Amino acid sequence: MTTKIYLDHNATTPPAPEVVEAVTRAFREDFGNASSIHAWGQRAKAAIDEARTDVARLIGAEPGDLVFTSGGTEADNLAVRGVLDAASPARGRLVVTAVEHEAVINTAKALGRQGRAVTILPVDENGVVLISAFEDALGEDVALVSVMVANNETGVIQPVADLSRLARARRVVCHTDAVQAVAKIPVDVAALGVDLLSMAAHKFGGPKGIGALWIRRGTSLSRVMTGGGQERNRRAGTENVPAIVGFGVAARLARARLEAEALRQAGMRDRLQNGILDAIPGTVVNGASAPRLPNTSNIAFEKVEAESLLIALDLEGIAVSTGAACSSGTLEPSHVLRAMGLPHGRVQSSIRFSLGTTTTSQDIDRVLAVLPAIVNRLRAVGRR
Repeated sequence: MTTKIYLDHNATTPPAPEVVEAVTRAFREDFGNASSIHAWGQRAKAAIDEARTDVARLIGAEPGDLVFTSGGTEADNLAVRGVLDAASPARGRLVVTAVEHEAVINTAKALGRQGRAVTILPVDENGVVLISAFEDALGEDVALVSVMVANNETGVIQPVADLSRLARARRVVCHTDAVQAVAKIPVDVAALGVDLLSMAAHKFGGPKGIGALWIRRGTSLSRVMTGGGQERNRRAGTENVPAIVGFGVAARLARARLEAEALRQAGMRDRLQNGILDAIPGTVVNGASAPRLPNTSNIAFEKVEAESLLIALDLEGIAVSTGAACSSGTLEPSHVLRAMGLPHGRVQSSIRFSLGTTTTSQDIDRVLAVLPAIVNRLRAVGRR
């Protein structure tokens, strides 16, 4: 039977065994409502408090500044909509980059359609925001800037600390989507200098359906979801105790192994991409000249349709991803690669390989062994 190889960790990660065990136990034992004052409720509250501490430590934050959400998308929406709703009419503009995750850029576009002033900043050929354009955009009418730490498709890392200093000098609130960066590289809220930071548990071995927004004390933020007073009146709704517990365990595990895993995955990632470039002509790494996450490589295969390559690899038991999504039979090009100014053919031929804690050296060997023949076969079919 063909060994299954999962190289799509930027999409989601397998839950760590310790997380599965903790979540299962929490379902059984911590079922109380954390807002209740009886013993069952207080047990659930204690479990949440412990997890909040573990998650906060992962990003160098104080536990009381962390708000649990249903995931990274809600955290991004709470940050963007919450700051804009709380801002004065004179400061109503939103500034984002052209390579943000859909949770940010589609929210920005939706707000634009509703009449909100929105600026979408260009990036260079590596997908890095142009600092001159960023600085020029910081007018007195800007309420919020949102720049991700690392891109989900290319792994390219943005100079968020430098950008936040510019924003702070203009008294502009700064949010960063750190969903893809947390647990892959060191992420510290003080070092970044931002005012809000989003994260999601399932990107590093935790459960789906749970995320968090860190909010610097003193940052004005309106509630997006009304209801009860949970999460210090920031996010209404009964807390998902098992998922929060799993989030905490995943954060604790990630913090303990972050440095070693980054080095290990970077070595395998480099061996994978160098092996591909050496063995297969007409390949290029997108964003190669910029700092990138240690686990991510986005590679274009000349004269090969990415969807066909993805399917062929899947038939070999190898899971990868493409920046394009098939919707109603129409291939939608990656907005990230398009924003980088890449030619249409290169955009349509790009595959993302993203490694994780379960990736082995043998997995890399297997991919390098089967990929050249697959690419040659697809190119031969394309020439007919």
